[in-house]
Amino acid sequence: MNIAVGTDATTLFKAAYDNRYTWDHDFPGYTADVTYRCEGTEFHGKAKVSPDPRMGFKGEVTEITDEAVLKAVQGQLWEIAVHRVRRPFEKTHADNQFSFGKTDESGAVEILIDGKVDHYKVRDQEIVLVHRTIHGSIVTINTFSFHDTGEGCLSHTYDSVYQDAKTGEPKGGKSEFTDTYERVGNYQILNRREIKTEEGTMEFTFSNIQLLK
Repeated sequence: MNIAVGTDATTLFKAAYDNRYTWDHDFPGYTADVTYRCEGTEFHGKAKVSPDPRMGFKGEVTEITDEAVLKAVQGQLWEIAVHRVRRPFEKTHADNQFSFGKTDESGAVEILIDGKVDHYKVRDQEIVLVHRTIHGSIVTINTFSFHDTGEGCLSHTYDSVYQDAKTGEPKGGKSEFTDTYERVGNYQILNRREIKTEEGTMEFTFSNIQLLK
Protein backbone atom coordinates (compact mmCIF):
# COMPACT_ATOMS: atom_id res chain seq x y z
CA MET A 1 0.00 0.00 0.00
CA ASN A 2 1.43 3.38 -0.99
CA ILE A 3 0.84 6.02 1.66
CA ALA A 4 0.47 9.52 0.27
CA VAL A 5 3.13 11.98 1.34
CA GLY A 6 1.86 13.93 4.35
CA THR A 7 -0.77 11.33 5.31
CA ASP A 8 -0.60 10.57 9.01
CA ALA A 9 -1.87 7.42 10.74
CA THR A 10 -5.02 9.11 12.04
CA THR A 11 -6.04 10.31 8.58
CA LEU A 12 -5.44 6.89 7.04
CA PHE A 13 -7.34 5.04 9.74
CA LYS A 14 -10.24 7.54 9.73
CA ALA A 15 -10.69 7.07 5.97
CA ALA A 16 -11.01 3.30 6.46
CA TYR A 17 -13.27 3.71 9.51
CA ASP A 18 -15.59 6.04 7.60
CA ASN A 19 -15.66 3.58 4.68
CA ARG A 20 -17.44 0.94 6.76
CA TYR A 21 -21.11 0.48 5.83
CA THR A 22 -23.48 1.61 8.60
CA TRP A 23 -27.18 2.38 8.82
CA ASP A 24 -28.09 6.06 8.88
CA HIS A 25 -30.10 7.73 11.64
CA ASP A 26 -33.34 7.24 9.69
CA PHE A 27 -33.03 3.45 9.66
CA PRO A 28 -36.39 2.20 10.98
CA GLY A 29 -35.41 -1.36 11.91
CA TYR A 30 -36.78 -4.54 10.40
CA THR A 31 -38.40 -7.92 10.98
CA ALA A 32 -37.37 -11.23 9.44
CA ASP A 33 -37.97 -14.95 9.54
CA VAL A 34 -34.87 -16.65 10.93
CA THR A 35 -33.69 -20.21 10.37
CA TYR A 36 -30.87 -21.80 12.38
CA ARG A 37 -29.15 -24.92 11.05
CA CYS A 38 -26.40 -26.91 12.71
CA GLU A 39 -25.26 -30.45 11.98
CA GLY A 40 -28.65 -31.72 10.83
CA THR A 41 -30.81 -29.77 13.27
CA GLU A 42 -33.03 -26.89 12.20
CA PHE A 43 -35.01 -24.28 14.13
CA HIS A 44 -37.29 -21.49 12.91
CA GLY A 45 -38.24 -18.23 14.58
CA LYS A 46 -38.90 -14.54 14.17
CA ALA A 47 -36.31 -11.78 14.47
CA LYS A 48 -36.71 -8.06 14.99
CA VAL A 49 -34.14 -5.26 15.03
CA SER A 50 -35.42 -1.87 16.19
CA PRO A 51 -33.90 1.48 17.16
CA ASP A 52 -32.88 1.85 20.79
CA PRO A 53 -31.92 5.25 22.26
CA ARG A 54 -29.27 3.73 24.54
CA MET A 55 -27.52 1.22 22.28
CA GLY A 56 -28.46 2.38 18.79
CA PHE A 57 -30.38 -0.79 17.95
CA LYS A 58 -31.70 -3.81 19.84
CA GLY A 59 -32.50 -7.32 18.63
CA GLU A 60 -35.35 -9.60 19.65
CA VAL A 61 -35.93 -13.27 18.81
CA THR A 62 -39.20 -15.13 19.36
CA GLU A 63 -40.72 -18.56 18.64
CA ILE A 64 -37.50 -20.49 19.40
CA THR A 65 -37.89 -22.49 22.61
CA ASP A 66 -34.51 -24.25 22.74
CA GLU A 67 -32.48 -22.06 25.11
CA ALA A 68 -29.06 -22.76 23.54
CA VAL A 69 -30.34 -22.04 20.03
CA LEU A 70 -32.19 -18.95 21.21
CA LYS A 71 -28.98 -17.64 22.81
CA ALA A 72 -27.01 -18.34 19.62
CA VAL A 73 -29.50 -16.50 17.39
CA GLN A 74 -29.81 -13.60 19.83
CA GLY A 75 -26.02 -13.31 19.90
CA GLN A 76 -25.79 -13.06 16.12
CA LEU A 77 -28.63 -10.55 15.95
CA TRP A 78 -26.83 -8.39 18.52
CA GLU A 79 -23.61 -8.64 16.48
CA ILE A 80 -25.46 -7.57 13.34
CA ALA A 81 -27.07 -4.57 15.04
CA VAL A 82 -24.07 -3.29 17.00
CA HIS A 83 -21.83 -3.17 13.93
CA ARG A 84 -24.32 -1.16 11.87
CA VAL A 85 -24.59 1.69 14.38
CA ARG A 86 -23.17 4.91 12.94
CA ARG A 87 -20.78 6.56 15.42
CA PRO A 88 -18.51 9.49 14.47
CA PHE A 89 -14.80 8.66 14.38
CA GLU A 90 -14.09 11.70 16.55
CA LYS A 91 -16.35 10.29 19.29
CA THR A 92 -15.32 6.62 19.12
CA HIS A 93 -11.59 7.35 19.08
CA ALA A 94 -11.52 10.68 20.91
CA ASP A 95 -8.87 9.55 23.41
CA ASN A 96 -6.67 7.57 21.00
CA GLN A 97 -3.40 8.62 19.42
CA PHE A 98 -2.39 6.66 16.30
CA SER A 99 0.93 5.87 14.68
CA PHE A 100 2.18 3.67 11.85
CA GLY A 101 3.54 0.17 12.45
CA LYS A 102 4.83 -2.27 9.87
CA THR A 103 3.51 -2.85 6.36
CA ASP A 104 2.97 -6.55 5.57
CA GLU A 105 3.53 -8.45 2.32
CA SER A 106 -0.05 -7.75 1.18
CA GLY A 107 0.45 -4.00 1.47
CA ALA A 108 -1.66 -3.66 4.62
CA VAL A 109 -0.24 -1.05 6.99
CA GLU A 110 -0.43 -1.48 10.75
CA ILE A 111 -2.14 1.27 12.77
CA LEU A 112 -0.96 1.33 16.38
CA ILE A 113 -2.74 2.97 19.31
CA ASP A 114 -0.31 4.64 21.67
CA GLY A 115 -0.26 3.00 25.10
CA LYS A 116 -2.46 0.04 24.12
CA VAL A 117 -2.02 -3.47 22.74
CA ASP A 118 -4.97 -2.74 20.44
CA HIS A 119 -4.06 -2.23 16.80
CA TYR A 120 -5.47 -2.46 13.29
CA LYS A 121 -4.35 -3.03 9.71
CA VAL A 122 -5.62 -0.98 6.78
CA ARG A 123 -5.38 -1.62 3.05
CA ASP A 124 -7.19 0.27 0.28
CA GLN A 125 -9.45 2.13 2.75
CA GLU A 126 -10.57 -1.15 4.33
CA ILE A 127 -9.84 -2.35 7.87
CA VAL A 128 -8.47 -5.84 7.23
CA LEU A 129 -7.37 -6.65 10.80
CA VAL A 130 -8.76 -5.74 14.21
CA HIS A 131 -6.89 -6.64 17.40
CA ARG A 132 -8.84 -5.34 20.41
CA THR A 133 -9.26 -5.90 24.12
CA ILE A 134 -12.93 -6.43 25.00
CA HIS A 135 -14.23 -7.39 28.46
CA GLY A 136 -11.09 -9.24 29.57
CA SER A 137 -10.50 -10.91 26.21
CA ILE A 138 -8.38 -10.05 23.20
CA VAL A 139 -10.15 -10.62 19.90
CA THR A 140 -8.28 -10.76 16.60
CA ILE A 141 -10.35 -10.52 13.42
CA ASN A 142 -8.81 -10.97 9.98
CA THR A 143 -11.02 -9.96 7.03
CA PHE A 144 -10.22 -11.53 3.66
CA SER A 145 -12.92 -10.12 1.38
CA PHE A 146 -15.57 -7.40 1.39
CA HIS A 147 -18.91 -6.46 -0.15
CA ASP A 148 -18.63 -3.04 -1.80
CA THR A 149 -22.10 -1.54 -1.37
CA GLY A 150 -21.26 1.77 -3.01
CA GLU A 151 -21.97 3.35 0.39
CA GLY A 152 -19.22 1.63 2.34
CA CYS A 153 -17.80 -1.85 2.75
CA LEU A 154 -19.18 -4.88 4.58
CA SER A 155 -17.12 -7.90 5.60
CA HIS A 156 -17.78 -10.97 3.45
CA THR A 157 -15.26 -13.59 4.64
CA TYR A 158 -13.31 -13.28 7.89
CA ASP A 159 -12.17 -15.22 10.95
CA SER A 160 -11.85 -14.49 14.66
CA VAL A 161 -9.76 -15.80 17.55
CA TYR A 162 -10.16 -14.96 21.25
CA GLN A 163 -7.44 -14.96 23.92
CA ASP A 164 -7.41 -14.26 27.64
CA ALA A 165 -6.19 -10.67 28.00
CA LYS A 166 -4.05 -11.47 31.06
CA THR A 167 -2.54 -14.84 30.16
CA GLY A 168 -2.73 -14.86 26.37
CA GLU A 169 -4.26 -18.34 26.52
CA PRO A 170 -6.69 -19.19 23.69
CA LYS A 171 -10.40 -19.06 24.54
CA GLY A 172 -11.93 -21.54 22.13
CA GLY A 173 -10.70 -22.17 18.60
CA LYS A 174 -10.84 -20.16 15.42
CA SER A 175 -14.24 -19.25 13.96
CA GLU A 176 -14.56 -18.70 10.20
CA PHE A 177 -17.39 -16.52 8.90
CA THR A 178 -19.11 -15.95 5.56
CA ASP A 179 -21.72 -13.17 5.41
CA THR A 180 -24.07 -12.26 2.57
CA TYR A 181 -26.40 -9.27 2.34
CA GLU A 182 -29.43 -8.10 0.41
CA ARG A 183 -30.74 -4.62 -0.26
CA VAL A 184 -34.08 -3.91 1.40
CA GLY A 185 -35.39 -0.46 0.59
CA ASN A 186 -32.35 1.80 0.88
CA TYR A 187 -30.46 -0.48 3.27
CA GLN A 188 -28.12 -3.47 3.22
CA ILE A 189 -29.25 -6.20 5.64
CA LEU A 190 -27.61 -9.53 6.44
CA ASN A 191 -29.56 -12.46 5.00
CA ARG A 192 -27.12 -15.30 5.71
CA ARG A 193 -24.21 -15.99 8.05
CA GLU A 194 -22.23 -19.21 8.09
CA ILE A 195 -19.85 -19.91 10.98
CA LYS A 196 -17.37 -22.79 10.84
CA THR A 197 -15.61 -23.94 14.02
CA GLU A 198 -13.81 -27.07 15.18
CA GLU A 199 -17.17 -28.27 16.53
CA GLY A 200 -19.06 -27.93 13.24
CA THR A 201 -20.90 -25.45 11.04
CA MET A 202 -23.75 -23.14 12.01
CA GLU A 203 -25.92 -21.30 9.51
CA PHE A 204 -28.22 -18.37 10.25
CA THR A 205 -30.60 -17.42 7.44
CA PHE A 206 -32.80 -14.32 7.51
CA SER A 207 -35.64 -14.23 4.98
CA ASN A 208 -38.83 -12.22 4.35
CA ILE A 209 -37.01 -9.13 5.58
CA GLN A 210 -39.39 -6.19 6.04
CA LEU A 211 -38.52 -2.68 7.17
CA LEU A 212 -40.55 -1.43 10.11
CA LYS A 213 -43.05 1.30 9.39
